[in-house]
Amino acid sequence: MPIAILKERAVARIAGADAAHFLDNLLTARTPEPGEARYSALLTPQGKIVADMIVVATEGGFRLDVPRLAVPDLVKRLQLYRLRAKVEIGVLDDLVVAVAWGGSSPLVDAFAYDDPRLPELGRRFLLPAGEASQIAMVPEAQWHAHRIALGVPEGGMDFLYGDAFPHEADMDQLGGIDFDKGCYVGQEIVSRMQHRGTARTRIIPFALCGPSPAEGTPILAGGKSIGRLGSGVEGRALGLVRLDRLEEARAARHVIEADGAALVPERPDWVNFPVPGTESLA
Repeated sequence: MPIAILKERAVARIAGADAAHFLDNLLTARTPEPGEARYSALLTPQGKIVADMIVVATEGGFRLDVPRLAVPDLVKRLQLYRLRAKVEIGVLDDLVVAVAWGGSSPLVDAFAYDDPRLPELGRRFLLPAGEASQIAMVPEAQWHAHRIALGVPEGGMDFLYGDAFPHEADMDQLGGIDFDKGCYVGQEIVSRMQHRGTARTRIIPFALCGPSPAEGTPILAGGKSIGRLGSGVEGRALGLVRLDRLEEARAARHVIEADGAALVPERPDWVNFPVPGTESLA
């Protein structure tokens, strides 16, 4: 059972008498109850993702398991929204995020929570940095290979913060949006996309022969761009594509490729939207 330290993740802390209400008014998913973890995001008023995160309820407030590159903008915006709320906002630099998958973990004394997106993503842990250095870990790249095999996007790699809508990052498929909760920042845009079915751009996995081209490589069909490639490993990569243009390319029998590598679209079991070219596999 592999365990990896996720060096690209950081831990933020939200505490205080108004913390639960504060987060519920801002994030795309309901604030978790004690002992729960939920996938969620803070959006711009235009509905774009500022940061996606796993929110964990603790006795002393909430821990936010967040991509490190998104933390400065996240904290800045939370501070702006705080106003008179009795809330403390900070970053816990002494903690690191670890993940174990494929079985039970020996990290029984660590603060632990199941990844709320998919059971196959395993169990995550918050550890003091000093303790983490004493545990035998596999390279973080091994974790990303597992994630990519499942078709699960990662912010900053497969979609860009400040540029992608939650539907484009498949957050609606991974439990990151509560369509029945009250208002939150950007809710009107997200609800409109859901009810009108206007999410034409999605992240999907592709099979390919050989190593994956670099992140950001254009995905082409008939010489025209239909999206961009995200994270990848040998034989598989994720890509943000326009599904309508993918359908047009399939109808025209164009090869889908990135930097000369032919791409074959796939549809993970957890996805409930149609992916052109995978109908016979559904």
